[in-house]
Amino acid sequence: MIASVLTGGVLAAAEGEGNILVPAGSELFWSVVFVVIIGLAFYRYALPGFQKVLDERTARIEGGIEKADSVQAEADAALARYTKELNEARAEAAHIREEARIEGNAIVADLRAKAQEEANRILETGLRQIEAERQQVMVTLRADVGVLATQLASKIVGESLDDEVRQSRVVDRFLDELEASTAVSTKGK
Repeated sequence: MIASVLTGGVLAAAEGEGNILVPAGSELFWSVVFVVIIGLAFYRYALPGFQKVLDERTARIEGGIEKADSVQAEADAALARYTKELNEARAEAAHIREEARIEGNAIVADLRAKAQEEANRILETGLRQIEAERQQVMVTLRADVGVLATQLASKIVGESLDDEVRQSRVVDRFLDELEASTAVSTKGK
């Protein structure tokens, strides 16, 4: 059928009926009327739907951009807040370390002072104990030296020194002379 139409159109053109590329006037008129009707229908019914879809899509895109901007702003604010809190935490940690160092130094100083006091107390106790033992030794030594000196003096003098008062005077005088000679020899050195 198409072949017959084409053949008929080619034959008509060959016989001089006109140009096959230019349609007849009535076909041209009705073609324009149908294009206008279809164009008006498209403009009236289809175009608003397309425009509505495009507007919704534009609104969604703009809403997404606004949402992304707000999320980015929130993220920036959160980052700033976390950075600030981190800096505050670091400052607080440094402050705590400094306080701990100061407190540690104070504790060390306090322990040193207590240790020095304890050492002084032990030294003083030791010195008192040594002095007490020295006094005790001196008393014991006086008694022993007194007995020995009395015995020796008795043998030298040839008389008995059994009298306790006389014996005590002899021993005291001997020990005083001994201490005086020790003091003179210590000062000379």
